[in-house]
Amino acid sequence: MKELLTRSLTGLLFITLLIFSVFYSETAILAVFTIFGLLCMFEFSKLINLKGFIQYIVFLLMIGIFVLWKLLQTEVKIEEATMILLVLSIFVSLFLIRDLFTKKIIPLFKFKKYLLTTFYISSSFAFLLLIPHATNSYEPYIILGSFILVWVNDSFAYITGKKFGRQKLFERISPKKTVEGFLGGLLFSCIASYFIAKFTETYLSFGSWLILAIIISSIGTIGDLIQSKFKRQANVKDSGSIMPGHGGIFDRLDSMIFSAPFIYLFLKILHYVS
Repeated sequence: MKELLTRSLTGLLFITLLIFSVFYSETAILAVFTIFGLLCMFEFSKLINLKGFIQYIVFLLMIGIFVLWKLLQTEVKIEEATMILLVLSIFVSLFLIRDLFTKKIIPLFKFKKYLLTTFYISSSFAFLLLIPHATNSYEPYIILGSFILVWVNDSFAYITGKKFGRQKLFERISPKKTVEGFLGGLLFSCIASYFIAKFTETYLSFGSWLILAIIISSIGTIGDLIQSKFKRQANVKDSGSIMPGHGGIFDRLDSMIFSAPFIYLFLKILHYVS
């Protein structure tokens, strides 16, 4: 009971801080996500046994170059550079998916460690901060709705899997995940997308939110599995202990981190064709 209470209070604090920062100001969300990103970088660096400060410097430079220019509304346009970063990030994500399904152990030579900290962690946080700006104006409901879809997916995947789960999804990496749980999370995320669309219809249509639900549920689940594989290689249960009852910040954001470049890509395509 005490553990459940601790987990609930920690989760509530995390969600409150996230919602407050999203709606308070663009500066607030920048500050909160920068702190979250640095904490995730610290936890991930421990998982892959990467020492030093280069990855943190790269993270701050990436946030400064690709996010601050957007907030400052400068005359310098770097849309092309952002698209190049997006392509590189998705390319690295595809390699991680390949490693998940084809490699018993993800190869972690030094160059690859820096490649991952740059185009898996740093760039994903840059895109998390750019998602509300994907339509060239600050739309807080888009990033909040995306997080709601992650929470709905995670919650109902757990509930459905515990109640009806029979077929293991990827037993070698995550023994508790089941196919039934994945489908339950996907179903309820799609249902949630309808209600999110009703409250935010001036931003995105139901069809767009439905596609986002599918992207977040499927790609987010893969991101969760990839993080689980890193933890297994490091022989740890959680990425950290900063959130009692939940583990580390990376444990809470793994699905969203991996999904962020794909969400941003979809929103940009949607913006260009509309």
